[in-house]
Amino acid sequence: MNTKIKTENTDALYEAILTLKSVEECYAFFDDLCTVPEIKAMSQRYAVAKMLDAGEIYTEIVEQTGASTATISRVNRALNYGSDGYALVFERTKKNKDEEKKE
Repeated sequence: MNTKIKTENTDALYEAILTLKSVEECYAFFDDLCTVPEIKAMSQRYAVAKMLDAGEIYTEIVEQTGASTATISRVNRALNYGSDGYALVFERTKKNKDEEKKE
């Protein structure tokens, strides 16, 4: 956990996010909470993380996402030395997709 950002307000935000039950609810909440550029930046970083995790090279990631090499490096650093949040989400989304295929 990053103690630099842990505050009562941050805890409240994360608890609010955890109440969301669908993609549509996420769209509504994040549309109210964030600017369009903020949402695009977060979604771009997530796309970059997925591509790095899949072994894609920087030039391919730049071409497909439009992310700068600085952004890609930042995301790569988080993947390698961060709090393992990306790994947790990747594992859970893969598990959810596998379970959906079984149904």
